[in-house]
Amino acid sequence: MTSTAGGRSEPRPRALNQYVLKVHSRCDLACDHCYVYEHADQSWRVRPREIAPETVAAAATRIAEHAHRHGLGRVHLVLHGGEPLLLGPVRLAAVLTRLRAVIEPVAELDLRMQSNGVLLNARLCEILVAHRVRVGISLDGDAAANDRHRRFAGGASSHPAVRRALALLRSPEYRPSYAGILCTIDVRNDPIRVYEALLAEAPPRIDLLLPHATWNAPPPRPGGAPTPYADWLLRIYRRWVRDGRPVGIRLFDSLLATGAGGRSGAESVGLDPADLAVVETDGAWELADSMKTAYDGAAGIGLDVFRHPADAVVSHPEFARSQRGMARLCPTCRRCPVVAQCGGGLRAHRYSDTGGFDNPSVYCADLKELIVSINRETPPPGAARARQPATPAGHDPDLMLDGVPAGDLLDDLGTGHGSAASLRRLADAQLGYVRGLVVELADRVAGTPTAVAAWELLARLDEEAADALSATFAHPYLRRWARLCLAPPAGETADPAQLAGLAASAAVRAGVEAELAVPVRAGLVHLPGLGAVELDQPGEPHALLAVAAGGFTARAGRSTVAVPSTAVMAPPAAHPSPAGEQGPPAGQGPPAGWRSVRRAELDGSRILVEDLDPYRDCYEWPAAPRLDAAALASWQRSLAAAWQRIRRDAPGQVPGLRAGLRAVTPLRAAPTGRLRSATSRDAFGAVGTVEADPDALAVLLVHEFQHVKLGALLDLTPLFDPAYPERLHVPWRDAPRPLEGALQGTYAHLAVADIWRARPGPEAAGHYRRYRDWTAGAIDALAATGALTGHGTRFVRRMGETLHSWPRAQGR
Repeated sequence: MTSTAGGRSEPRPRALNQYVLKVHSRCDLACDHCYVYEHADQSWRVRPREIAPETVAAAATRIAEHAHRHGLGRVHLVLHGGEPLLLGPVRLAAVLTRLRAVIEPVAELDLRMQSNGVLLNARLCEILVAHRVRVGISLDGDAAANDRHRRFAGGASSHPAVRRALALLRSPEYRPSYAGILCTIDVRNDPIRVYEALLAEAPPRIDLLLPHATWNAPPPRPGGAPTPYADWLLRIYRRWVRDGRPVGIRLFDSLLATGAGGRSGAESVGLDPADLAVVETDGAWELADSMKTAYDGAAGIGLDVFRHPADAVVSHPEFARSQRGMARLCPTCRRCPVVAQCGGGLRAHRYSDTGGFDNPSVYCADLKELIVSINRETPPPGAARARQPATPAGHDPDLMLDGVPAGDLLDDLGTGHGSAASLRRLADAQLGYVRGLVVELADRVAGTPTAVAAWELLARLDEEAADALSATFAHPYLRRWARLCLAPPAGETADPAQLAGLAASAAVRAGVEAELAVPVRAGLVHLPGLGAVELDQPGEPHALLAVAAGGFTARAGRSTVAVPSTAVMAPPAAHPSPAGEQGPPAGQGPPAGWRSVRRAELDGSRILVEDLDPYRDCYEWPAAPRLDAAALASWQRSLAAAWQRIRRDAPGQVPGLRAGLRAVTPLRAAPTGRLRSATSRDAFGAVGTVEADPDALAVLLVHEFQHVKLGALLDLTPLFDPAYPERLHVPWRDAPRPLEGALQGTYAHLAVADIWRARPGPEAAGHYRRYRDWTAGAIDALAATGALTGHGTRFVRRMGETLHSWPRAQGR
C-alpha cells in the first residue's frame, strides 16, 4: 500500500490489460449527445483524422512490451473513434494485421470495435470475422428513440442504416463478430419499446448507458422527477427478469454480481480497479474517454506511445487518481450503504468546478434507488428459475443465437454430450468463419496472377460444386493456414500461395476441369484433405496442375505425376500397401509420387489419420512424422478398438463424434511414456494424441473432443466476460486458471466422469468419484464469478443439472 499527501491509503496500480485505440477522429453522424464532439473536451479538432501506420506500430509495441513485462496472458483492445469504419476496408485490415502480428506472439489479443454501423457492409464484415474482431453497434431503440440523437449532419435518420448493419451481424457467417448493442438512455423514450427494439436485434449483450453529465451540466430530469433514470431502468429490469433474463444487460449483471459479493466487470459501477488506457490518433496516451465530458483536457496526461511505455501511464499521478476504490470517493459516498455496488458511478459524472471530482455522482439518487430496488426485488440465486414453468429443451423463446432459439444447442452441449444436429450447427458456423478468412486472404494477394486464377476457380466452384467446396473448406487445418497467412507470428512463414492448392483440392474433389499453377513446398504439392504429390524436380517453385473428371496431373519441369480419381477418393484399404500409402482398390498400387491422406474406419464412420498436412503441427506437443505401414496399421487398430470402448462406456458421445470428429493427428510420444493429447481452436474437428491402449485412448478422444465442441461454441457466442481478471483455483491444476481455462477443464472432466461412471471395478469407482467431485466444485466456482453471460449461465447450469442427476457412486 502507498499513501497520498492527504493520508488516504491507496492500492498499488495494476498492470494495464484494456486499451482503447482511436483509429479515426471524425464521424459520419452528428449525434447531439456525443461526448467526443459535443462535450467539454474539444481536442479532436487538432488530432489527425486517422491513425498513421507508425502510430499503430508504436501502440502495438507498447502494449506487447507491457504484457510481456507483467506476464499478461491476454489483453483487450477496442478500436474506437470517431467512427472506426471510416478507415475503409484496406486500412482497417492493415491496422488489424499489424496489431495481431505485434501483440499475439506475446499475449492473446481480444479485439473489439465500437461503431455506429452506418458503413458496415459484407466486405467489412468479412474482414472483422477474419481478424476475429467483435463489434458493438450503437442503437438507442426504435426509430423514434434512436433518431432523437443519432442522426446525420443534415438531420436524416440513421436508423435504417444501423438496422441493416445489425441484420448483417445476425447472419450465420458474420455472427462471430457480433458483440452486442450500446444504447444511451433518454428518459423521454418509452423504456419497454426501447427494450423490445433492442431485443429484436438478437444481440449477444446490451449495454444501457447513462448519458454523460456533470454537476456543471446536469442531466435533464423531465417534470422534476427525483429519480427518472432509476425509474426508467427499473421498468426494463422488471420486464427483463420476467422474461427470464434473455440476454446479458451489463449494468444489471454488474449490479447483481456486486450484490452477491462478486466483481462488477463494468466501468460505470462497482469498485473494480481501473486498468484501461486510451491511445488517440496522434499516439497520445489518455485516461478513459468518459473524462472528456468533465472539462477540456481532462483525459490528457501528457504522454505518448512514441516516447513513453505503458508503465509510465500506470505510474502517472492522474492515472492513479482515476483508479476506482473506496479511497477515491468523497465522504458521502464512503458512508453510503450501497457503495460497494455503486462505486460512486463514473468518475467523470462526479465533476464540478468547485469540488473537482470529490463529489457523489450527478446520478447519485438514481443509482441508489436502482440498486436498493434491485436488491429488494431480486430472489435468491436459482429461485427465479425454480418458480418458472419448465419449457422443453430447444423451445426457450428468450435465449437467441444466430436469430433462432439457442436453448436446444446450449442444453444439448451442456449435458456433456452433443447431438449430430448440434455438431452440424457448430460445423456450419466454423465453415462460415473459414470462408471469411479465405476471402480476406484472397483480398490481400489479389494482385498476383496465381491468386487471381485461384480465386476465380474458387468462385466458379462456389456456383458449380458448392458441396465439394464446402467439404474442402471443412478440412480441420485450413483455418490455421489462413490465420498464419493473415497474421504470421514471429518465426512462422506465411504461405498465401497455397490458396492455389486449396482451389486445386476443391476442383479435384468436384471433378471439375481446371488448370492452375500450385506451389511446391519441400518437393510436395499439398492438396488439403486429399493428399500430396511428390515431384522429382528439386528447386521448382510451382507445378502445373491439370484437373479432369478422371483425376489430375501435376507437372514441374520434366517431372509428371498422374493421379486417377480412384486413388484420391478411394475408401480405406483393409491393409496398407507395402509402401505404407493408402490408395486404389486391391490389386492396384498407388501411383508413384502420390501420398494419399490416411483414414481409419470407425464402425461405419471414416476419419483422417492426419500425418501429412503441413499445418497439423499446431499443438502443445509436436506432431509425429509420416507413419510407416506398421505404425499406420497399429493406429487404425487402436482407433477402432477405442471407438468400441466409447460406444460401450459413453454412448451419448457417439452421435456428436460421428458428426464432428474429422481427424486424429498422431503426436510424438513423450520420452517418459506419459500420455499426451491436445486440441487447437484453429483446428475444429481435429484431435492430437499419442497412441495408447483402447481404454486410455477412448478417454483421451472424448476429453479432447469436449475442447473442440466448447471452442466452437465460444466462437459462436460469448459464455463469459473476457475482461474478467481473476483466476480460479481448480483441483486438477496446481496453479489457478483463467476463466476460460477453468471452463474448458470443467467441460472436459464432465465427460471423463461419465466414462468412469460406466466402467466396472473399484479403480474406476475411485476415478469416477474424483472426476465428479472435481467437476462439481468447478461448476460452483464458475457460477460464483458473476462473469458468465446469459448463454454462459444457462450452459453451466445445464452442466450442473447433468452432474447432479448422476449418483454419487458408479452406475448409469
